[in-house]
Formats: sequence, C-alpha cells, structure tokens
Amino acid sequence: MLLALSPATVSSPLLPEEAELLGLGALAVIVLNAFALRRALGPLERLARHMQSIDPLAPDAAAPRAGGSAEITALTDAFDEMLARLREERRESSHRALRAEEAERLRIARELHDDVGQSLTVLLLELARARRERSDAALADAQGTARALLEDVRHICHELRPESLDDLGLPNAVRTLAGRVSEAAGMPVEVDVDDELAGLSPEAELVVLRVAQESLTNVVRHARASRARVSLGRSGDGVCLRVADDGRGLSVAKAGSGIREMRERAISIGGQLALLPSQGQGLEVRLDLGHEHVVAA
Repeated sequence: MLLALSPATVSSPLLPEEAELLGLGALAVIVLNAFALRRALGPLERLARHMQSIDPLAPDAAAPRAGGSAEITALTDAFDEMLARLREERRESSHRALRAEEAERLRIARELHDDVGQSLTVLLLELARARRERSDAALADAQGTARALLEDVRHICHELRPESLDDLGLPNAVRTLAGRVSEAAGMPVEVDVDDELAGLSPEAELVVLRVAQESLTNVVRHARASRARVSLGRSGDGVCLRVADDGRGLSVAKAGSGIREMRERAISIGGQLALLPSQGQGLEVRLDLGHEHVVAA
C-alpha cells in the first residue's frame, strides 16, 4: 500500500536496490504481523497454561483476564462458568454419595439389630431351653431359627454384592435377575446375553448388574409395560447393556434418584448411560463400557 501511494516505481526487470527495498518492506510486514498475532494470542496462551495448571480435585482459581478481544473474554467467562458448574456438581455428588453411604450404613445397622440381633436372641433362648429340657423339639426349633438367621445374613451380603456375580458370572447373573423380575412381576422378560462375553473388571460387572437391576425395577414400577428385553454383548471393543420395554417411554423417564444413581454409577467407571426411545413408544436404557474395562483372557 505504501508503494502504491508513494511516487516510487518498480522497474521490470527488477533493479537490485528496488529488490532490497521490497525485501525490507516484506520483512517489516512479517514483523508487524508476528507482533500483532503474539499480542492477540497472548491471552489464549495464558488461558491454556491456566487450564493445564488446574488441579481437577480443586478447580477454584479463576482464569486470568489480561486484555484480549471480546471473543477471548467470552471464552474466559465460559471457562469460569464451566469450572463453577464442575465445583457445584462435585459438591452435590459428594453430598449425595455421603448421604447414600450413611443411609446404607443405617440400613445395614438396622437389619443387623432388628433381624440378626433378634434371631440371635431367640436362638440363645431356644438353645438354653433345649439344654434345660433336653428336648428334641426344642433343638429342632433352634435349628430352624439358625437357618432363618443364615438366610438373613445371606440377604444382607447379597445387598452389598450379589453372590451370583462371583458364583455364576455376569451372563448368568443377568439371566437370574431377569428370571426373578419376570416371576415376581408376572411380565415376560426376554434375555439375550453373549456367553462368550469377554470378562470385565469386578467394578464394571457390579455396575452392569446394578444398572440392569435398577432399569428392570423402573420398568415394573413406572413403565406400565407388557414385556421387557435385556441384552448384553460386545459393542466394538467394549461391552453394551440394553434394557428395553414397550411401556410409556421417555415421557415418564424423569431424572429421579434411580436414573441419577445409574448415571453416577456409569460415570464412576468411565461408562456412558443413555435413555433412548424403544420401538417407537417404549424406553431403552443403554450402558456402554469402553475397552479399558475388558479384562484380557
């Protein structure tokens, strides 16, 4: 532009002094552009360094705000808002986890006190009576109480971690769960499980079974469905669980405690949980786990 506005001319062929002048002009343009770009991108570089320095467990520091265009300012504000949402979500998740842990401890303590404690008291009394009376009937009563006590303990252990996972493996545990739900609800539950499914980590197996359990519970309680289907198999390099029904669908799939708990379980192991329409009217709960959860044989 300076060349065009100035009285200077360029010869053809180009003279050495003219080439030198054009070279200096091009170098000046490059230097000015580099300075302008560095000044414009400086706030982005500082924001990137700030992002890298953030501790995921304590994302409290606000992003630096040293100049920059309106777009960079908007990006910085969006990043701060994202950090605020992460802090709030982590706080709420911690509170929910703490409440759930305390509720579980209270439930187990209550069951131990009410069921196991009372059964042990009755057993001691019956054993004392059998010793005093030397009666076979009293011994039989004590044996019955001991068997009921054993069932109570097994039930509590099953609530903590289902025995079927360790005894039968995940595919058969899913089949057993579907059979129990079908029998209790009087609703057919179709099961399609890959018996050659690659082994999962213990944490992933527990999450898969709990999500299937909660999904089937929601089907029975809320979906008004006439049938359900559970499928578990490979999906690419990972594993996919699907629980579908022909009920009322997404319109009743509110983000209640059950769905929130399933999402948190999935997130805890890096999985993805999605609620999708099924067969045009029902609901499908889909849990996808990546290849990192598959244990090599």
